[in-house]
Order: sequence, then structure tokens, then C-alpha cells
Amino acid sequence: MCTMIVEKVKIEGSGKGASGWFKLDGANVSYDHPFHAPYEHALNIDFVNEAMGPSARVAVEISAEAARELARTILEVLVEAEAGGHL
Repeated sequence: MCTMIVEKVKIEGSGKGASGWFKLDGANVSYDHPFHAPYEHALNIDFVNEAMGPSARVAVEISAEAARELARTILEVLVEAEAGGHL
């Protein structure tokens, strides 16, 4: 059964798709059925540029465990960067 859990967040950055690099302006984060990953449910992130349409999209589907580990690692790296005076 679909969870219908989805959140959108505005972001700034760049992503690399099939046609090369493009500006990112958002991310759609969901926990639902993946299209490709071999899980019943996955944490799905679509990094997007809404104005550029579907071709400006980088999709990621990972397990809940991998998502937690990734989130923890991102926070650790930011703490280290801040401690080093880089943020």
C-alpha cells in the first residue's frame, strides 16, 4: 500500500543528469514504493529544477537504514566543517 508520505524543500545547488550539469532549486523527499530499488518501500529523493521540467531531475532511492546513515554522515561532515572554520 502506498504511504503517500512526501515533503518538498527548496534547495540551492547543482545536479548532474543525462544532459550534464544543471541548477537545482528543490528536492522532493518521499517514503514510498521505489521505481527501481529492490525494496517494498524506500526513501526517495528527487533533486529537481522545476522550471526545466522532468529532464532536470536526479533521482535516488535508498533503504531506510541507508537514509539514516546518510543523514548522520551529512550532519557529521557539517559539524567537522564548522569546527574547522569552513562554515
